[in-house]
Amino acid sequence: MRPLDSLAREAVALAQGEHLSASETEVARQMQICNACRYCEGFCAVFPAMTRRLEFGKADVHYLASLCHNCGACLHACQYAPPHEFAVNVPKAMAQLRVQSYADFAWPRALGALYRRNGVVLAFAAAIGLALFMILLLRIDDDIAGQSLAANFYAVFPHNTLVLMFGAVFAFAVLALAMSARAFWRAVASETGKPASATNASRNGQAAAAAARDALTLKYLDGGHGDGCNEASDAFTLVRRRFHHATFYGFMLCFAATCVATLYHYALGLHAPYAMTSLPVILGSVGGIGLLVGPAGLLWLNLHRDPAHGDPQQRPMDVGFIALLFASSLTGLALLLWRDTGSMPWLLAVHLGIVMALFLTLPYGKFVHAVLRSAALLKYAIEKRQPNPWAQGAD
Repeated sequence: MRPLDSLAREAVALAQGEHLSASETEVARQMQICNACRYCEGFCAVFPAMTRRLEFGKADVHYLASLCHNCGACLHACQYAPPHEFAVNVPKAMAQLRVQSYADFAWPRALGALYRRNGVVLAFAAAIGLALFMILLLRIDDDIAGQSLAANFYAVFPHNTLVLMFGAVFAFAVLALAMSARAFWRAVASETGKPASATNASRNGQAAAAAARDALTLKYLDGGHGDGCNEASDAFTLVRRRFHHATFYGFMLCFAATCVATLYHYALGLHAPYAMTSLPVILGSVGGIGLLVGPAGLLWLNLHRDPAHGDPQQRPMDVGFIALLFASSLTGLALLLWRDTGSMPWLLAVHLGIVMALFLTLPYGKFVHAVLRSAALLKYAIEKRQPNPWAQGAD
C-alpha cells in the first residue's frame, strides 16, 4: 500500500497546472490527508465541505481557508499532527493561506499587500498622522483651545465638514470591502464552470438565512461539540467566542448609535449634543464598553495562544486591528465623559483621527476575513442543499 502522504503529494501535483502558491499547495496536501482520514468530519464546516471534493484546486483551498474559524480543535485531535512526519496542522496552514487571500482579493490590490507587510506600523502611523492632522486644524483657531464648548462638537468641526470627510472615508471602505467580496465570490463560488447556486429561489433564501445565522452566532467557534476552542492547552473554552461577540456587537451598537444620531439630525431636526439618557448616547456607551472588553480579551488571547494554532507572522496585523478598535472605543468614551471640559476639542480630534484610520484600514486587515468568511459560509450553506456527487457514486 502506498503511503498516504505520498498519495496526497501526487494529488497536489495534479493540481499544479493552476500554479498553486506554497501556501495553497500546503493546504491542498493537508486536505488530501484529512479527506482520507475524516476523523474531524463533525468538527466544523471545513471538513464536510472537504468531503465534497476529491481534488483541491486554487478555488477550493481559498474557500476552505475562509471557512476555517481557527478554533484549534482539529489540531488537538489529529493523529498526524507534528511531530508526525505528515505534519498536519490545519489551523496554521489555513491561517497562512488566509493572509494571502487578504492581499489577493484586496481592492486596490497594491494596498492589500502593503497592509499585510506593515501591520501595526501602518495602523498606528495612520492613526497618529490623522490625529495630528486634526490637532493642527484645531490650532488654526486659538479661540477654541482650552475653552468649554458645552459638548458642542460642531463648534470645533462644522457638521458638514465631518459628514464630507467621514462619508468619503466610509464610502471608500464599503466599496473596497464590496469589491474584495465580489472578487472572492467570483473566484470560489463555482464548480466546473457552473455557478454554485440552487435553482430554487426558496432554497437560496434558506441558505442565505442559515449563513447569516452561522456568521452572527459564530457557530463554528465552539469546536464542533459546543465546548469551545483550544487556546494554550487541550482545555476547551468558549472565551474566544465571547470576546468575538463583545467586539462585533459592540462595533454594531456604535454604528447603530451613529445611524440614530443621523436620523435625529436630518429627519427630526434634533442636533447634538444629546443627553446622556438619549438613545444615541446609550447605544454608543454600551457599544463602547463592548469594544473595550472584546478587543482587550482578544489581544490577551492572541499574545498567549499556542503559536501552533495559527501563523505568528500575522500577529502584527491582528494586533494593529485590535488596537485600533480598542483605541477608538477608549477615546470615544473619554470624549463622552469629558465633553463639557476644555479638553473636549483635543479629545475630539484624537478620537476622529483614530476612527478615520480604522475605517481606512478596514479593507486591508483582519476585518476583511469577516467579509470573506461570510461569503464562504453562504457557499457552504448552498452546497449543503445540493446533492453530494461523491456520495451518489458519481464519477
